[in-house]
Amino acid sequence: MSRELLAREALGQIPKILTLQDRNPHSPTYGCFDRNFWHYKILDFPSGMAQELVWPLALAWSTELPGNPFHGAAAVRDWIVAGVRYAAASAHADGSCDDYFPHERAAGAAAFSLLACLESYELVGLDDEPLRRFFAARADWLAAHEESGRLSNHHALTVLALARLGRLLGTDRWREAGARRLERLLQWQSAEGWFQEYDGCDPGYHTLTLGCLAQLHDLHPSAQLEEALERAIGFAAEMVHPDGSYGGEIGSRNTFNFFPHGFEVAGRWAPHALAVNDGFLAGLAAGRGPCHADDHILGHHAWSYLLAWRHWVPQRPAPAPRRSGRVWLSEARILIERREDTELYAALGKGGVFKLFRGGELVASDTQVSLRVGCGSRARNAVAHLMDAYRIQLADDEISVRGSLGWAKQARMTPPRLLALRVLALSIGRFAPNLLRRFLQRLLITGKRTAPFTFARTFAWQAGRWLIRDEVSGPSWEDVRGAGIGGHQTSIHVVMSRTYEPGQLVPWRDLTPEVGRLGPGEALRIERSV
Repeated sequence: MSRELLAREALGQIPKILTLQDRNPHSPTYGCFDRNFWHYKILDFPSGMAQELVWPLALAWSTELPGNPFHGAAAVRDWIVAGVRYAAASAHADGSCDDYFPHERAAGAAAFSLLACLESYELVGLDDEPLRRFFAARADWLAAHEESGRLSNHHALTVLALARLGRLLGTDRWREAGARRLERLLQWQSAEGWFQEYDGCDPGYHTLTLGCLAQLHDLHPSAQLEEALERAIGFAAEMVHPDGSYGGEIGSRNTFNFFPHGFEVAGRWAPHALAVNDGFLAGLAAGRGPCHADDHILGHHAWSYLLAWRHWVPQRPAPAPRRSGRVWLSEARILIERREDTELYAALGKGGVFKLFRGGELVASDTQVSLRVGCGSRARNAVAHLMDAYRIQLADDEISVRGSLGWAKQARMTPPRLLALRVLALSIGRFAPNLLRRFLQRLLITGKRTAPFTFARTFAWQAGRWLIRDEVSGPSWEDVRGAGIGGHQTSIHVVMSRTYEPGQLVPWRDLTPEVGRLGPGEALRIERSV
């Protein structure tokens, strides 16, 4: 059933993918997948990332799946070819493409869409010299480009795309550049197995990096890659929750991503990798999978699911009992505590954000205390899961974390801001896109400012239950307009975050009445037994 589930989930996205594409051969944007650009006309440039959608289309067209009406359809092949050609036609002269603003030259969008176009080119059996020249130009740009921020998944995608293209064209032109990037990527891998994503560890993006490296190892086997993959698989195995869900707000980028194809590719020589997929697929079958049907991200998982179907390993290991005890990942600052019939996943590096399971079911999901603080006519949001300088203490039956709250990033686009961004993109950004990208990353993702509140959170094991104590202090509660604890708050902009996942049905806990009773110098104290 698991294999069929992968096919069903992926094929369910194909009609939407086709809706996003301009399929009119007489249209000047024939093949474009950015519906906001070609149809709604609310954008003034097409996103290069959108052309990644050719890959799930090509996989659906070339794979004989149960109930697959797209397999071998001549019209679908035409649309795939149109998508690859539009990627080339909409690219800059140097082969790069944009994603969020004109002249951005986004490495992630370029790598994702190059790999997708390469794979689609081969799947449908194209032989097109202009397209090969486009692939080479984009590969040259990716090989030379250094993006801001440590994004391991972008590096892995780039290395795999360069290797794939080298094989397609029968050249070692990008071998040295790929080797340098691979060496840097492996240096970014923690001894705990995970790969760096901006400021830390994100289990979701980790599975994408792992998937690309598994494909690279399949293409060019090496002992170094195999060792890195073994560690990566071991980390991912710890991150599968007992109900089959995966990742979430305990990661640095708050994603519920799960790319299964790498575990199947590696599973041919590392059977324990298959158990990671089986755990996730059990949750998917039970309706616990996340929704990635957003126009900008639905393609990522669709192609990974179809690749996992194609690489499926029939002989699966028997389910192993979940091990008990404590796992402390000191570099990721993630604690996993399994006692009796409970499993606690706590991101101590994010102020004690946690998920708690009992008997294999989610019973608590908590992204820490949140305050809505008045600031003149506006209100700002202070959260306990944003900062880095936390003080962590671990004892046998008690875990504590304390630190400062930080101001959440809630900037929205306005007409003046949009105009300013366009002016910057069309002037400074045209010649220094990485400078503008670094500014936006700091504004939306990496820059952090301390709020005038402190917190302490303690997990205490007592009589077979977890007792959670929270204390929040500040100079005054006068300007605090609201307080609460939610199960899925995030405070930085990440494209793949803030998707729906069934565990988010945990209700918001409103603490505003308790705050309203506090006087100057008093602390907000909450105690719960879970």
